[in-house]
Amino acid sequence: MDSFDRQILLELQRDSSQPISEIAERVNLSLSACHRRIKLLEDAAVIDGYMARLDKRSLGLEVDVFVEISLTSQSQETLDFFEKAVMTYDEILECHLTTGNADYIMRVTASDVRDYDRIHRNCLAKLPHVASMRSIFALRAIKPWRGYPIFGNYQKAP
Repeated sequence: MDSFDRQILLELQRDSSQPISEIAERVNLSLSACHRRIKLLEDAAVIDGYMARLDKRSLGLEVDVFVEISLTSQSQETLDFFEKAVMTYDEILECHLTTGNADYIMRVTASDVRDYDRIHRNCLAKLPHVASMRSIFALRAIKPWRGYPIFGNYQKAP
C-alpha cells in the first residue's frame, strides 16, 4: 500500500459517497488510476464495504451505554453460546471479547433511560451464562469514531 492508496482510504472514510472523480482530484491521480486502485483495495478486502453514517439524534437515539459482561464460565461452549445469542439482538451495536475484569464489553444505544430499561429486560437479561453485568452511561462523546488511522507502515497490500 503506497501513499496514494492511503490517501484514497482516508478520502473514502471521510465521505464514501463522493464521486471517484473528486477523490482522484484530491489525491492527484487520473480518474482511471484512482478507480483501478479502489477496485484493487476492494478485491484485497482492505475496503470491506460502504455505508452511510447516520445521525443518531435524528433517529431519536440519545443515550449510549457500554455494558461489561462477565460469564459464568470461559469454556469454549459457553463463549460460543453467548456470542451466538448476542448476534440475534440488533440493539447490541458492538460486542468485543476483552481481557481484564469483564469477558465482554458491548455498546448499546437507546432513546432514553426508559428505552435502555426495555433493552436491558428484553435483550441483555436474556443473554445466556451471564454472571454479572455493569452498565456505564456515556455522558457525551468527546471523540466519536470516524474511521481507522491510515499510516505508512501497514504491510497488507492489494
